[in-house]
Parts: sequence; structure tokens; C-alpha cells
Amino acid sequence: MSTVERLARGDDTLWAVVATVARTDRIAEVYRTRAAALADCAWRVQQVRAYEHLLIRQRKPVPHYSVAPIRRSDIPKRWQPLPALGFLLSTA
Repeated sequence: MSTVERLARGDDTLWAVVATVARTDRIAEVYRTRAAALADCAWRVQQVRAYEHLLIRQRKPVPHYSVAPIRRSDIPKRWQPLPALGFLLSTA
């Protein structure tokens, strides 16, 4: 689930799975269709739910995932897909 599908020229609307921890939003993955983004979002929520007790015990914030439309130009140049729990690895 980590590839950006190519779009026809002129259509720059994509669907982003957005990871939110505390007040920080990061693009976890980008898809051409909303259905694909919703499926990935559901998978990420399931992964976090499986480890939620561990996160709470370690006093780590639990990430929340959502789906939002995004333009290709809004994606950072050095953006890379984010693992479901990878957001937590980059926060102290």
C-alpha cells in the first residue's frame, strides 16, 4: 500500500491518509481514489488499535487517521510514505 498511482495530466486531486498525533498532522499515504485511501485508513486504524494498550502504557500519544483530498502541489518534495506506527518512532 505504498505507491502513488499516476494520474492523467490536468487532474491533480489525490486522496491523502493523514496521521494526527497531538497537534501534528503528517501525510501517511497518498492515493488516486477515495476508496483506496479509506481502505488504507481502516488498515492503519486496525494496526494502531492492536498496539493501543502498549502505547498508553508507554505514555505515547495514540495517532488518529483520517482521509482528506489533497492537491499534488501540496505534497512535500521529499515526502515518503509513513508506516502505520512509524509516526511514533519519529516523536520523542
